[in-house]
Order: sequence, then structure tokens, then C-alpha cells
Amino acid sequence: MKDFIHKNFLLQNDTAKMLYHEHAENLPIIDYHCHLNPEMIAQDYQFRSITELWLGGDHYKWRAMRANGIDEKYITGTESSDWEKFKKWAETIPYTLRNPLYHWTHLELKTAFDISETLNPSSARRIYEQCNQLLQTPAFSARGLMKKYHVELVCTTDDPTDTLAYHQTITKSNFDIKVLPTWRPDRVMNISTAPAYQAYIEKLSEASGISITNFDDLIQALKVRHQYFSQNGCKLADHGMGKIPCAEYTHSEIVTIFRKLYEGIEPTEEEKQKYQTAMLLILSEMNAEAGWTQQYHYGPLRNTNSKMMAQLGPDTGFDTIGDFQCAEALVKIFDRLNSNNKLAKTIIYNINPSANDMVAAMIANYQDGSIAGKMQFGAGWWFNDQINGMLRQMNALSEQGLLSRFIGMLTDSRSFLSYPRHEYFRRILCNMIGDDIEKGLLPQCEMKQIKQMVEDICYYNAKNYLQL
Repeated sequence: MKDFIHKNFLLQNDTAKMLYHEHAENLPIIDYHCHLNPEMIAQDYQFRSITELWLGGDHYKWRAMRANGIDEKYITGTESSDWEKFKKWAETIPYTLRNPLYHWTHLELKTAFDISETLNPSSARRIYEQCNQLLQTPAFSARGLMKKYHVELVCTTDDPTDTLAYHQTITKSNFDIKVLPTWRPDRVMNISTAPAYQAYIEKLSEASGISITNFDDLIQALKVRHQYFSQNGCKLADHGMGKIPCAEYTHSEIVTIFRKLYEGIEPTEEEKQKYQTAMLLILSEMNAEAGWTQQYHYGPLRNTNSKMMAQLGPDTGFDTIGDFQCAEALVKIFDRLNSNNKLAKTIIYNINPSANDMVAAMIANYQDGSIAGKMQFGAGWWFNDQINGMLRQMNALSEQGLLSRFIGMLTDSRSFLSYPRHEYFRRILCNMIGDDIEKGLLPQCEMKQIKQMVEDICYYNAKNYLQL
């Protein structure tokens, strides 16, 4: 019987096979957006089990297990053993058929552990023990896994108050894979409550060495930390939002809103929108002045299950796709930045696929000829990083812009086993292009250009765009 994951997995015609095996398969990985823990890389962390590595923080898997009727104690609970949790995941896997988790799981087993057997209750114990045995060896440490997957660079996601001490340790260790920080200032922009904001401002004040008592102090402290990130190799910013803020405001209003927050007074919803708009513009201008690339991730509704939020906290699998209308807001933000010559290279990721054509068309409004693909439509994000989601994103970009200038895939993951998502993307890309050629939609006589396009999307565009 043919292995489920084989060398031509997802490659459904001869042209696709040629493009993948000769022009995509062996290129290094540039993972320019992820949520890996830099401490684990600095310490070259050795995982105690496949459960810790696979299930320790993966809310994709947690959502599937809950949908399969698995009790929370086997998902995020502390009273269950690693084996008990893995066993419940193995029980869930047969029910994930047609979910991307089924493909990802078996790609990871094959590429990391050379396991061709499908995971199910009868194979669970064998796979669990085989993986755990390998995880005790140096080749399967945090750094070992990065090397195994031919990773060239990763960019982590870091708060402005982070010391970046672990990044510094990694740099000093002469690790041959670059690990750079990414500036993620969501907590200074997205107000939750006045007390939470007060506590964060105190933390930012300590990190920057600036006593923050007014709005101008806040901006100065952010500039200090922004420069500190630059000094530590940062080249990207990332801004996570629900609805894109675009309220009209005056500087005096923002000063007053900060004063309210500083004094512990809750701002109104209108004031929050004004404050978030001002902060997004100011932070985006900083990014342009530093020569960074900025990323806008927008559209999710977060922490929708208040009961589980109280029990487990954020990032535990209870976020969803929002249906915000953000075209006018993006125009207002980008047009203001562009008019002031402060629009940085920008990557936009939308979580709702209904916005694909809008985003693909939006980026064309602000391409300025200064760099190829200055404005980017980011890869299918979160609920869209599966076959159809990736194809929808690339088709929209192809129809509205230049797919050839696309900077390709990223993991957006907390797991050191997520690198096969790059392989998954590359196979899907090559099959899409190969299918077009086989159907006569792309010309055989331009094969040299097509081959280069595949290589560029998989690797070279990101390397050149991010100046790595």
C-alpha cells in the first residue's frame, strides 16, 4: 500500500512534480512571522515528550479535541499524563479527515520522525514511544528541529517591554540560524481596561527608563524601545487588530484620553477608537522611519467564550472569524501615511476570506514603484492556512495584482514542528501552477520565468523584500 505522505503528495500532474522537486523542495525556510519562544531556542530546549511538543500550546488541536467530545482535562488540564493526552489526540485524528490538521499531523510525523503510519488509537502507543525516543536525542532539540527543516531565519513576536535577552544569547552563541525579534505593540494600542493599561504603562516605563506621566512621555518611551529593538536586529513590526480603527481625532483629545487612562478612568468606546487610531498611525510612522516592514493582522473576534476565558485565559482556542467591514478604514490609514511619506513596506493579513479581493485590490492603491511588491497581501492566515484558503488568497492576488512578487508562507505558530506548513504551501503552489500549465492557461514557452516565479515565492522574494 502506498504511504499516505509520499514524495508526490498533493502534486497531481507532471509539471507540478517537476516544479516542486526541482525548484521548491530544497529551498531554505524564511519564517518571518511566528510565535516561537526564544527562551527555548536560547537554551536549546529538549522536549520531554511528543505531547509537550505537539499539544503544549496548539489551540488548533485543542479546538478539534473539544469538537470531538474530549474532556478539557485531557486538553489543557494539569492532572492528565502526557500519554493520556496523546491518546485522546490519537482518538481524535480519525475524525479530522478533510481538516488540515490531518495533513499537518502526518506531514510532521513523516518529515520529522520518518513515520509513515497514520495516527489512530491502534497506532498511538507505537508512535508515541518512537517519537519520545527520538526526542531525547540532540537532533530533536529546539535547535535540532530548526536545522532538520533547513530553516535560515525566524522572526519571533515580542512585546516592546521584552528585554530581548534570549535573542542576545542566541546571537552570542553563533547559532547558524538567525533569530530576530519582531515589535508587537498591541498592548499599548488596544485598551482593555484602565487598570490593565496603567500596569502596562508602568512596565513600559521601567523598560524604557522614562517616567511616563503624559502622552508625550509615552511616545518617547516607545521610540526608545523601538530603537532598542532595531539595535537587536529587528526588521519587522506586527500590529494585531480586530476592526481597523479610523476615527477622527485631535492631538488634544488623545492627550486627554491618556490622562483618563493614567488616572484609572475608563474611556468611552468612542475614545478608545480615537486612541487606537492615533496609536496605529504613530506606530506606523515609527516603522517607516526605521525602514522596517510592518504587518497588519486584522479581523478576529477574540476570547468569545467568557466562561473559558475566565478559566484558561487568552490564546486557548476560543477566537473566531469576525465580519468587520474595513475597506474605508484601510484607505484612511494608508492614504494619510502615504500622503505624509510615512507608509512603510506593509503586509496585510485578513482573517475573513470574504475580504480577499478587497485586500488584493487595496494593496495596488499604494504601490509606489520604490520597491517591487512594497504592499503585500499576506499568506492565508489562521483559519485560512489550508488548501482552499491558500488557493483563495493566491487566486485573489493573481487576479488583482502580481503573484510573482508574493513573499510566500510563514508558520504563525508556537510549535517547532510547524515547518512542514512551508512544504504544504510549496506543494499547493506548485500544483496550482502546474495545473494552469497543463490546462494551457500559462505558456510552456515561458517555463524559465515560471520556474523563477516558484523559487521567488518560496524563498527569494521574502529574502529580498525583508533585506535579510
